[in-house]
Amino acid sequence: MKVVSIPNGQFVENSYLIIDEVAAQCAIIDPGEEAGRVLHEVAAAGAHPTAIWITHAHLDHVMGVARVRAETGAPVYLHPADRDLYDHVVQQGLAFGIPVDPPPPPDGELVPGETVRVGTVAFTVRHAPGHSPGSVCLVGEGVVFTGDVLFAGSIGRTDLPGGDFETLLRSIERELLTLPDSTIVYSGHGPETTVGQERRANPFLSGVHRLG
Repeated sequence: MKVVSIPNGQFVENSYLIIDEVAAQCAIIDPGEEAGRVLHEVAAAGAHPTAIWITHAHLDHVMGVARVRAETGAPVYLHPADRDLYDHVVQQGLAFGIPVDPPPPPDGELVPGETVRVGTVAFTVRHAPGHSPGSVCLVGEGVVFTGDVLFAGSIGRTDLPGGDFETLLRSIERELLTLPDSTIVYSGHGPETTVGQERRANPFLSGVHRLG
């Protein structure tokens, strides 16, 4: 598996490509504002896009969905609890003075506990609300894509509609701190980190302990 991080747009959101180089297939996570840049990286990878996985439906993570879906044909998957946010992306953009193309309806749901695949690479969907109602984390072998649930040294904001601080902490404890310390964390903003580093040093998690 190869991971390509694509920081982009005025929110410096991290879009990702997950590439199975043997199968020459890729999944696109959270195509943000610079859809053209995401598509450029897809072309450079020489891999066929088989899915667009949305960790959550805030503006900065879905602005590029319409174009990327149109140009690749890759189906879009989203947790249903964020469908209302997704359906109001244009309105989210208006709040920031940003024009946004309305995204197409999702092609499928990211269902907690189920496995999604790109080529032979598998990820388990974990529901982690608190930043948004339908936030998910995608857990693979030695890696996790957390969207805006967990960052290096921080956690997702909870002051937006549908956010809740205690719910977010419980999600992190249940879905992320149960992973091995060596697990690489690919976040929706900022650099990669590890579960162990955040367990030890993240100031928001000082009172949170690993379950079990």
